[in-house]
Amino acid sequence: MVRQFRATRIADVVNKRIRSPYRKNEWPIAPAWFKAVEAIPPAEILTRTIPVAHQAPNPHMHKPRQTYRPQKITYEEDGLRKTFFRDHPWELARPRVILETDGKDAQRYDWSKGIMQPGLPLCGECVVQRQMYLMHASGLTKDQAYDAARREFYKLRHQEEVEKRVAQEEARMVGAYFDKSPLQIGMELEDKEYEGWKAWATEETAKFEALRSKAYISFGKDAESGAGAGGGAAGLE
Repeated sequence: MVRQFRATRIADVVNKRIRSPYRKNEWPIAPAWFKAVEAIPPAEILTRTIPVAHQAPNPHMHKPRQTYRPQKITYEEDGLRKTFFRDHPWELARPRVILETDGKDAQRYDWSKGIMQPGLPLCGECVVQRQMYLMHASGLTKDQAYDAARREFYKLRHQEEVEKRVAQEEARMVGAYFDKSPLQIGMELEDKEYEGWKAWATEETAKFEALRSKAYISFGKDAESGAGAGGGAAGLE
């Protein structure tokens, strides 16, 4: 594949067209980017720079491959997050506020005190950070730290569910009314679609059965009618 230099010469081309002697009657108007590109033209370097290596090369590989392709940046928490959300997919459906005040909120959390941190709602990220702290500080293995962090997470999540249920019951005792939950609305819509599909399937099945019974009833009548017509013609002769 040949390297293209059209973008690097665009300033020269535009300059020649603006100052062309054949455009005396036209008012030369340069584009807004012309002065910037003319002052700092694009580089025409043919050599390709090797990107920064974030991982050590494979010692068993004799010939390096994909040298010029940027490497993936991976962190230790990526694998822990993948494991947690694979086991708890519904945690992704919980709304989260990812807005930070100054970008240093993570530096104010002390994961040695537990999975619950002030100002941070309970979520899967709490389990991941707590698990990583137990792995590095307490010397636990990945599975042991995961089980310990999950145990704390389940306890606090159960406590939240009990508090919500009790608060809802107390509100209903004083006359509060709660509308349908998103889960109930979704189930009703799903039941409605299912009932519509069931009616359509029943109608289609009835049509298919009618066509099949009609084919069985009319089977052999064409041959009998043909034979009768042939016999009548022979009698006339």
